[in-house]
Amino acid sequence: MAGKQHKCVLIVDDDPDICDTMKMFLECHGYRVVTAEGGAAALDKLRGGEDPCLILLDLMMPGMNGAELRQELLRDPRFAAIPVVIVSAAGDIAARAGAMGLEGLTKPINMDVLLATLERFGCTTCESS
Repeated sequence: MAGKQHKCVLIVDDDPDICDTMKMFLECHGYRVVTAEGGAAALDKLRGGEDPCLILLDLMMPGMNGAELRQELLRDPRFAAIPVVIVSAAGDIAARAGAMGLEGLTKPINMDVLLATLERFGCTTCESS
């Protein structure tokens, strides 16, 4: 696959510890992971050419929050079709994510559920490409 970069999982969360933990875990399982500490940083990465198979998106972030980023993604045809899963510590995450037409994962994340979610959305590991 010379010249083609494997699709990544984009983690958008303002907590660097959460980004680092999920990134290390997913990389140990063969995924290519890119992180962004906020909505504006995520848009910069997408506009810079990142092509994720899935975005794991925190809702509660300073600046551009998760709901605002989702609206920006839907406005741009290049990004509207990228699957998004909400990741939040909010107690009503299923309802909040559902209201946005999305799935939600509750923090702290069950890593087996995270892996199953990536598989369900068709994200492949670097080894399987």
